[in-house]
Formats: sequence, structure tokens, C-alpha cells
Amino acid sequence: MTLPSNRQAGVCLHITSLPGDYGVGEIGHAARQFIDTLSSMGMRVWQFLPIGPTAYGDSPYQPLSIYAGNTVLLDVASLVEAGLVHPGETTELADLPSEHTEYGRVVPLKQQVLARAADRFATHASAAQRLAYDEFLAQHEERWLHDYALFRVLRTLHQERPWPEWDLQYVNRDADALQSLARSARQQIDEIKVLQFLFFEQWHALRTHAHDQGIRLFGDVPLYIALDSADAWTSPELLQIDRDGRPQNVAGVPPDYFSADGQLWGNPLYDWEYHAKTNYQWWIERLRHAITLADIIRLDHFRGFESYWSIPASADTARDGQWLAGPGNDLFDALRAALGDLPFVAEDLGIITDAVTALRERQQLPGMKVLQFMLGDEHFDVHQIPGNSVCYTGTHDNDTTVGWFSGGPDDVRSLDEIRHTHGIVLHNTRGSPETIHTDLIRLALQSEARLTIVMMQDFLGLGSEARMNTPGTTKGNWRWRLMREQINDSLCQSIREMVVASGRSA
Repeated sequence: MTLPSNRQAGVCLHITSLPGDYGVGEIGHAARQFIDTLSSMGMRVWQFLPIGPTAYGDSPYQPLSIYAGNTVLLDVASLVEAGLVHPGETTELADLPSEHTEYGRVVPLKQQVLARAADRFATHASAAQRLAYDEFLAQHEERWLHDYALFRVLRTLHQERPWPEWDLQYVNRDADALQSLARSARQQIDEIKVLQFLFFEQWHALRTHAHDQGIRLFGDVPLYIALDSADAWTSPELLQIDRDGRPQNVAGVPPDYFSADGQLWGNPLYDWEYHAKTNYQWWIERLRHAITLADIIRLDHFRGFESYWSIPASADTARDGQWLAGPGNDLFDALRAALGDLPFVAEDLGIITDAVTALRERQQLPGMKVLQFMLGDEHFDVHQIPGNSVCYTGTHDNDTTVGWFSGGPDDVRSLDEIRHTHGIVLHNTRGSPETIHTDLIRLALQSEARLTIVMMQDFLGLGSEARMNTPGTTKGNWRWRLMREQINDSLCQSIREMVVASGRSA
């Protein structure tokens, strides 16, 4: 069962947004402290964004691997405690801003620190750690880890260009060339493997702590993989691309209210006929891995499983696409047969047809209800939100509640539309513009949805300056961070009181 039998509440905050001393949120001390804070607030779920290694635009939705962890999130303090990093080596990281993440600075600085940690692992690791590392290699090396390490080494050798732009012998995965590289780059490859081991060690310690505190982790799996990824390079047969990595068609969504040209994502599309012939084994392994890391998984762009928008690779916009059939029930039936109960939440936002709804309902998956989208309807009634759903004030792709209510800088609504929404919102919340963030949270908590998730920015009453992501843009996203001083006993108590008053378990 994905959702609890009783009504509960949670917070959405990505790992990079955690407070900390080294330029970006991390999965060690700060993450465990945040879990303790959630418990004191009466929360039972922590939702975050994908945790894979990022590249283009620093987006967690364009990871370089569906299996690897983003080692930039490794906890530096834990590495210092283990003797893998010396305190003096963290000075430049400690000088980075704490109020936002500057990826262009933190990534190279942290990679230098982590490289030293990996080098010291051979001499500083305990016998128990070395045994755990050997077990990690036995479990992951052949399945994905070695190919991922080769991919990262080759990407560096080619000035971080995408794999279709590499030397042809590597594009086509010539066996002799890869074996030669494995020998000549053994130190770099071992470093990558050690850092992945350290990431998963820290992550599983975090998950254990969450369970000890009664907190469930809520992860996120993008529908599409990036063309520039180890997954596409190692298994091009999964995708609608030729042997040189050139896509025939790419992903996106058609024009709608928010975008006259639609959204041209550019991800390669799946060859669903191939997946069906393998009984969706790749998907089974992908999601089997995901549920070892989180208790609930959000399936991003769920409607693409029923039908997807296929755009010619040569197109300049998403206007010229067409809807094509996705795998539908066949995929989910195969997943259920292999994995048992499916702890998935369907991100069923956007253009949702009766067929998409039927797929979600047949598979008994909760959907998402976002108040910012729903409150434009004069007939909105919060009590009509079904129990088998997750209710949000907004998501990481929305403006904050305060920014949305005020009409932030990226708002596509007209002034009249914003004013019209004001009337509906104030009627439903019985609140005021000054308390809109708290009023909307209370409204979400009142719903029958068995899980309500609130963006941390909304609990703090922050404006558009704290927005996490603006879809269709590539600059200035994923940067916001929580500051330690923004969390205090008074805030925790007021949140707990709202949770208890709404009848949700605290």
C-alpha cells in the first residue's frame, strides 16, 4: 500500500536545499537533523527530488545515471570523522555561500575533496568497510557500476561532451578500446567506484535513521532518461536512437495554457516494442533499485506511460509532435508480478485524458492534487479531493504560495486572472492575503487525501525569490537553500498544531 491508512502530512525539500557548511545540502548530519525536525513537527514523510548525478543545467531530472548517486551530496563532516578528509582541505568549501547553491563553484571544489577521500580509502578504511565495499562491488559492479565509471572517465576525456560526440570507438563501445581504457584509467575508475560506495553507505544510514524516527522517504523517478547518460550509452537499444546516438524523435509536451510552443525536453524516447519483448526487464531493475532507496516513489510524467508526445528530433518547438501509445497496463502488470505491491504515486498533472485516469485507477496508484492548479475553478471544493491521492499546496515546479498569490515574475496569468484567483482562494481559505501561505496549508491539510505534502518554502512564507524551479528555463534553478536560523521551536510547534488540528497523525 503506497499511502498510509490514516491521514498524514509531510514536507518537500530537496537534499541540495538542506542547510550546511559546505556550499550544498548533504545526506549526513544535516539530513538526519532535518528528519528529527520533521518528527517534532508531526510529519511522517519527507519528499525530495531525484538524487542521481547531475550535469546539464544542474537539473536532478537529467541525471547521468539512473543507478548512481550524486556524490556532490556526500557529507563532508562524516568523511572528516572517518579520516578520509583532513579538516584543512574543507576551507574553500566552507567559504561558499550558505543561502544558495553555486554549482559552478561547489562541484569542482567538492570533487577535489572527494578525490582525496577516495585515494585514502585504501589505507584508512576499516576491515569491516573493506568487506562492505567488496560486497557492494559484487552487487553492483557488473550490473551498472563499471559501465558508469567508464562513462564518467570517457566524459572527462572528451571535455564533458555528450557521448555521441566522443571518438567513434567509444561511441560504439568497441570492446578492445574499453578494455584498454579500463587498464590505463584504473585509478580514476576505482575512485568513482569508491565514491559510489560511500554515497550508498551514507544514504542507507540516512534511511535507517528516518525509519527509526517514523519518517518515510518519498523519492522521485523521471519517466525519461537523458541522452547524455551512462544508461543511453550502454543500452541504446532501449531508445529510439541510431548506433551513433542520434535520436529519431524526442520527448516533450504539446502547447497548452502555460506554453504556446509546448515544451521541447529533447530526451530520447523509448522503443516500447523492445521493452515489451524483454517483459520490461530494464524497468523492473530500474524500479527495484529505486525502492531500495525510498519508501514511496513519485513517477514523474505518468501520462507518458499511457501515451507520449513524440516530436521529430529536427523540430525547433514541440508544436509538431504527435501522441503515440505507451505501454499502459502491460508495463505495470509486469512490475507488479516482479516487485509485488507498487509503492508509486502517479504525477498525473497536465493534459490528463480519461485513458490516463483509467490506467492509474486500474493500477490503484494515488494521483496528485495541487491546490495552485485547482483554485482557479469557482466550483472548487477541498472535500472532493479523493483519499487515494497526495494533496500539495504547490510543487517544486510551482512558484511559492506567496509568490503565486501575488503574481510572481514568471507568472503566465493576466492581472485579471490573478485577481479572480484571489477571490476564490480567500473564499475557500476564509483567510487573508497576509496569511495566505498558512491558510492554504490548512486547506490542504483539511482534504481527505491520505497524504498532504507542503513545500518547505510555504511553511516559511517565502516569496518568488525562494522558487526552486521554473519549467522551460535552464538558469537560476535548483539553487534555494534552507537556513538553520529559519527553523526554530516556535515554527515546529505551530506546524505540529496545524497537523494535529487537521486530524492527521502526529
